[in-house]
Amino acid sequence: MLKNFIGKTVAFIPVRGGSKSIPLKNIKLINNRPLIYWTLDATVNCDEIDSVVVSTDSKEIKRTVEKYSSDKVKVIDRSEEVSTDTATTESVMIEFARNYDFENIVLVQATSPLLKSKDITKGINKYFENGIDSALSVVRQKRFIWEEKSSSAVAINYIPSKRPRRQEFDGFLVENGAFYITSKKNLLSSQCRISGNITAIEMSEDTYYEIDEPSDWAIVEELLKKNISNNTCDADIGRIKCFLTDSDGVLTDGGMYYSENGDELKKFNTKDGMGFKLLKEAGIITGIITGENIELVRRRAEKMKVDEVHLGVHNKMEILNDICSKYNLKYEEIAYIGDDINDLDVIRTVGLGCTVYDGMDCVKDAAKIITKAKGGEGAVREIVEIILNVKKR
Repeated sequence: MLKNFIGKTVAFIPVRGGSKSIPLKNIKLINNRPLIYWTLDATVNCDEIDSVVVSTDSKEIKRTVEKYSSDKVKVIDRSEEVSTDTATTESVMIEFARNYDFENIVLVQATSPLLKSKDITKGINKYFENGIDSALSVVRQKRFIWEEKSSSAVAINYIPSKRPRRQEFDGFLVENGAFYITSKKNLLSSQCRISGNITAIEMSEDTYYEIDEPSDWAIVEELLKKNISNNTCDADIGRIKCFLTDSDGVLTDGGMYYSENGDELKKFNTKDGMGFKLLKEAGIITGIITGENIELVRRRAEKMKVDEVHLGVHNKMEILNDICSKYNLKYEEIAYIGDDINDLDVIRTVGLGCTVYDGMDCVKDAAKIITKAKGGEGAVREIVEIILNVKKR
């Protein structure tokens, strides 16, 4: 085994600091996270990938990637020769291949944040089939293509007099730039990211977009928000061992009700109570962390047999850290649902930060999941069902 052996199958992410269209775009925040973190999620959480290598010429990018905190990720420098505006991606790959020992390389573009682990897994499995030398990701486009010839326009992929309906039209495959797979041997011999017998891995239509220009950024950010709200990475959810929630505005509707005697009343939802019961049965630690300090919340927590109840809290991060220490938990193993600015730090820190439909906009921007239900209307149960369904799979 060579000194620089880095794994059998390696994900390789080249990120240069000198982008002209969007300066330092690879670490620019998109949906509250550096752009490259989204593709790091996809590669790190792919079991078929042995190690993830980020190649960069930028100290700032290097520092940002190192903060991602994964033992699977390695940041390497690239030479000046392959860091110019005219240097090709292949030149960076070849430099890496000549300095490190591995068998297969998965080139992943940081500008494709809609990539998922399951896409890479599908690609690697197809790549390892007999007779396949390379694989690339594509999307299916159902567009009618024309080409100019002399003074005329000619249809390329259909007959105008027999224009097919969309549901009857196979369309065509387009590279989306998300990933390419080949062997080190073929890369060095062909000097190309794909060669030989090539197979195409079809991805969802949304992944057609990759970020090259500022206009792409707005489109992809909206798609990320949609995907996160409706289909958060199963790997993130599957790690959850502890479920924590705020009370007012989440377990309740945030309203303030008073009896004739002036006693404060709260409206809780029975669906959420069943959600806590299901979590307990699944062996998941439960807790409530709230700034409120009223006996009603404590009694509700006791009835639901919540493991951790913290009332009158001013610093929720301190309580989060105490719970992590007590149960030997990592941040990524915790889900938290909140609705207001005092929940932001925890939502941004834990593995699955969530909010309710009527949460504050700043909290929605930071959350990975936004419930369809409002606070006090079964929003907690909604998140519970998502977690338990993923764990069943």
